[in-house]
Amino acid sequence: MADISNRKLIVEVCNAKNLMPKDGQGTASTYAIVDFDGQRRRTKTIFRDLNPRWDEKFEFSVLDAESLAAETLELNLYNDKKSTGKRSTFLGKVKINGTSFSISETTDLVYYPLEKRSVFSQIKGEIGLKVWLEEDKIPPPQPPPEEQKSSEAAPPPPPAAAEEKQPEKEENRANEEKKEVEKSGEENKPPEDSKTEEPPAPAVVQAEEEKAVVARKSPNLGSSESEPRYHDRRRRSAYDLVDRMLFLFVRVVKFKQSKPEPDSLAHAKLVIGTHSIKTKSKAENKEWDQVFAFEKEGLNSASLEVSVWIDKKKGATDNNSTESSNLGNVTFDLTEVPKRVPPDSPLAPQWYTLDGKDSPGNDVMLAVWIGTQADEAFQEAWQSDSGGFIPETRAKVYLSPKLWYLRLTVIQTQDLQLGSGATEPKFKNPELYVRAQLGAQLFKTSRAMVDSSSFSSNPTWNEDLIFVAAEPFEPFLVVTVEDVTNGRSLGHAKIHVTSVDRRTDDTSEVRSRWFNLVGDEDKPYGGRIHVRVCLEGGYHVLDEAAHVTSDVRATAKQLAKAPIGLLEVGIRGATNLLPVKTKDGTRGTTDAYVVAKYGPKWVRTRTILDRFNPQWNEQYTWDVYDPCTVLTIGVFDNVRYKHDEAGKQGKDARIGKLRVRLSTLDANRVYMDSYSLTVLLPSGAKKMGEIEIALRFTCSSWLSLIQAYASPMLPRMHYVYPLGLAQQDILRHAAMRIVTARLARSEPALGHEVVQFMLDSDTHVWSMRRSKSNWFRIVSCLSKAAAFAKWLDEIRGWVHPPITVMVHVLLTAIVFFPHLVLSTMFMYAFLIIGLRFRHRQWVSLHMDSRLSYIDAVGPDELDEEFDGFPSTRSPDQVRIRYDRLRALAGRAQMLLGDVAAQGERLEALFNWKDPRATGIFVVVCLLASLVFYVVPFKAFVLGSGFYYLRHPRFRDDMPPVTINFFRRLPSSSHQIL
Repeated sequence: MADISNRKLIVEVCNAKNLMPKDGQGTASTYAIVDFDGQRRRTKTIFRDLNPRWDEKFEFSVLDAESLAAETLELNLYNDKKSTGKRSTFLGKVKINGTSFSISETTDLVYYPLEKRSVFSQIKGEIGLKVWLEEDKIPPPQPPPEEQKSSEAAPPPPPAAAEEKQPEKEENRANEEKKEVEKSGEENKPPEDSKTEEPPAPAVVQAEEEKAVVARKSPNLGSSESEPRYHDRRRRSAYDLVDRMLFLFVRVVKFKQSKPEPDSLAHAKLVIGTHSIKTKSKAENKEWDQVFAFEKEGLNSASLEVSVWIDKKKGATDNNSTESSNLGNVTFDLTEVPKRVPPDSPLAPQWYTLDGKDSPGNDVMLAVWIGTQADEAFQEAWQSDSGGFIPETRAKVYLSPKLWYLRLTVIQTQDLQLGSGATEPKFKNPELYVRAQLGAQLFKTSRAMVDSSSFSSNPTWNEDLIFVAAEPFEPFLVVTVEDVTNGRSLGHAKIHVTSVDRRTDDTSEVRSRWFNLVGDEDKPYGGRIHVRVCLEGGYHVLDEAAHVTSDVRATAKQLAKAPIGLLEVGIRGATNLLPVKTKDGTRGTTDAYVVAKYGPKWVRTRTILDRFNPQWNEQYTWDVYDPCTVLTIGVFDNVRYKHDEAGKQGKDARIGKLRVRLSTLDANRVYMDSYSLTVLLPSGAKKMGEIEIALRFTCSSWLSLIQAYASPMLPRMHYVYPLGLAQQDILRHAAMRIVTARLARSEPALGHEVVQFMLDSDTHVWSMRRSKSNWFRIVSCLSKAAAFAKWLDEIRGWVHPPITVMVHVLLTAIVFFPHLVLSTMFMYAFLIIGLRFRHRQWVSLHMDSRLSYIDAVGPDELDEEFDGFPSTRSPDQVRIRYDRLRALAGRAQMLLGDVAAQGERLEALFNWKDPRATGIFVVVCLLASLVFYVVPFKAFVLGSGFYYLRHPRFRDDMPPVTINFFRRLPSSSHQIL
């Protein structure tokens, strides 16, 4: 008999660090409570220690292995106050999703940051845990010999009796499981002295146990282990954001011939209106098992005819030519075809007799039904609206490769062979550097000078080189030591990437290793190099621009968190699309498809051929881990499904793009509208049509959603060991190239032009249009400050005397009641911003042509934006653009000089560069100190305010003394050549 697998979850609570003191004396007496699937364990109490160590191991039974991914391991830390008779105080909690459980006992120690229970909790510190799964093989219990004999002798029950007994068995099994859960809950209860610490309510425990029993009683059919807790909502809401499209499905399985002919092939032919489709040619004992889906709206006939044809060779000498003979056909009336809607079971195929005069008695097995695009057979079926069995037109889901940062720390080298050959030139102080290469990525260290006169030539670098590595990894990381003076290699070493250590945080130290340098044939040993290599799992590898990122999770699986919601996108259709290419050289056509990208998941709809108003009606879902992320949707024209005479494929053309920031969407609300598609061409912006999209962001936990706004945007390692801006940009483009190459190797391929357009790989390229757009964005943000300055100038000018008098009264109230300033400001902000909620703007998904300044640039500036790097334009055109860029850079240069001059004047005031000006300033400071010692501060503020708001008749037209004094201070502008 087969063994029964019994899984156990092992949790080792090791230690905690930097906890929040809670006992009023700067310490805490800490214990932990671990909960998993209705089972609870408690550690011992470590008294008066903010860095406690337990090293206790607990075992939990995995009651349902299928729903393990949906379970959550929760650990709560408390400060023990039972000696004082008070309730234990909360120190933090950790939640670990079931998808992050390791299978190996040799898992690394992972430190999890403690989370808050509410927004107002004061929590800090982290706890170190080891979590893994163990599987024990337990043989099934053997029945007694008497029962075994009786079971063998007893006849099997009839089907009706079996069906009657089945509900009783299921009910008994459910009752037994419920008793087991209750029994395990009683065994795992905390002791009596811990009941006052953090016990759950009995009603809540009972409700959770009943839910567990119901979940095991009703298994989730067709769901994967990685599906979150709201999988029922996902399955229930499938295809509710799109319209149902009716298709006529025909499944042709096989045929049976009354008089079999040896060495003959047969094919089936389906004829319905203008559609005439053939299956593959198969022998009689082989199955076609092909499904055909005809769009019901496009059918121009009321009947379906299925016929079977025998393919015979014409002659013995002619091997290529065949002739077909009809075995008969069967006709179906479309009005009598049954309808099927999932989750109904598939329609079973039946044998139908072919009506044939020459050869009667032949049968064909097939099934005919009317279904929707939600049918399981639709994805792999021949589709009438997407060109049949063309792989490049099918709907597919792609996944980006898992990306890691590989950190190579070059420490030093030893025993280098520096120019020891007779023919090699000798240099007194050679310069060396280390070059490392991983795939197409190449980085170098700085140069280190070696004193060849000394006996020890051991140059030291201690520099980090960071690469982007994608699973499956490149086989080797090649490290080479180069000599700059004579331009030769001193040796190289190959490091297996799969053998490199992995770390998830900064607490674990990576071991350093020595590698021998392999030289050429004359010098097989070139020395050795000391390096430290690791795969950084605590970072998130950016493959998108930071302002449109769709995923911020760390690479390591141990740091994975549970999703906070679900994003559902319904791609309904497009209208009024413009022709992109010509068909047969006579008329324009468009073969449109949609690509949506969020996180590592890419989806691609099927291609609707030769339609300007395509209807896809496809719905997709994504797990949401952070609300401040962006969904990208792009529309393209399919050119790759057509091959030229040489077998080459063209590039898919852009039609338009949309972006949705999830934080702008209301939770549990459906957004359905049409949005314009605009594409930027060298000739200017062009509206290509409209696309209809339906969106819904479902939040599973409001508390997690609110806490997400207070958490850091990126994982912890980005702040502990931050990467430079220039380095991040280089690594981001390297990640883009890796993702583009991997998706281009899929089948069917997702073209590199599609991936680059979705990832915005050209945002770093110079564009006059983008520069103008960013400049006017800054001006728009500063316009509020400019409006306030204008209003203040009107107050000073007594343009509206009543308002100026009210400002005087407000200033007096602020001076005499300063404790009300902050409360009044926040109350004013609450009222003003709260009243603006009614007039908030609806979510805008289309690209804003006005904000993009598409109409404010000329043809030459657009042509410059589409020019490659390096430029391919004529020298005269490049010279004109260079002169224009020089003029623009000259203005920026003057602005930078003016800003630098203001700072240098302030610095000169304190450094006695102008002795008279600094002396005047020192005397003024002395007098001001004496005045402010005598005059109260409130009187000074009130007097200064009244002086600033004085009437224009008491004001001089010339600049004030302070401005005149500051402008006369020296700067370093006169010292520049």
